[in-house]
Amino acid sequence: MAVICVRCLISGRVQGVWYRDSTRRKAVELGLRGSATNLADGRVAVVACGEANRIERLKAWLHQGPPRALVERVDCEPIPERPMTGFAIG
Repeated sequence: MAVICVRCLISGRVQGVWYRDSTRRKAVELGLRGSATNLADGRVAVVACGEANRIERLKAWLHQGPPRALVERVDCEPIPERPMTGFAIG
């Protein structure tokens, strides 16, 4: 299967609610690699690479997030593949 990568920006109540760690756990469960990082404007940026069907499952999960999150918007765009191992929190 072909590997694809996406960068998603998640808006809403997504900082201070375990969004990044929950995203990491979901990505690892799906066998993806990448990162989740808090941005200064209150959003979370997620970069994920892996099989297309697994990326789609992560993107669907990003709209929900962990129980304390209130996701208002998820914007994803394809990006060139990046050399990464594991899933980091930044």
